Amino acid sequence: MVMEEISWSDFERVSLRAGTVVKVEEFAEARKPAYKLWIDFGANIGIKKSSAQITKHYTVNSLMGKQVLAVVNFPEKQIGPFRSQVLVTGFADGNGDVVLVRPDKAVPNGVRLF
Repeated sequence: MVMEEISWSDFERVSLRAGTVVKVEEFAEARKPAYKLWIDFGANIGIKKSSAQITKHYTVNSLMGKQVLAVVNFPEKQIGPFRSQVLVTGFADGNGDVVLVRPDKAVPNGVRLF
């Protein structure tokens, strides 16, 4: 499927940043199985929260300390009783379950994807 072409300035408006998961909780109130994540994006952005439906491939323990890639400049979104501040990115596997997008080597928290 061919997507609509965007300009370089469109891409530059999306702030995709690396961060490290510092806290994880099961999101019992969510309609679909999910986790609540607290992600450290460094001194300039701080720790932000996200809800992520990633329970098929990841456990609470396996997510701790893992670096992820997230959009940090979307508006906050209310998900049940939880306020999600960033969008953690991933790809759907063959079953439609999310596999996280992550750097293959450690990078500084808050560094921007380019």
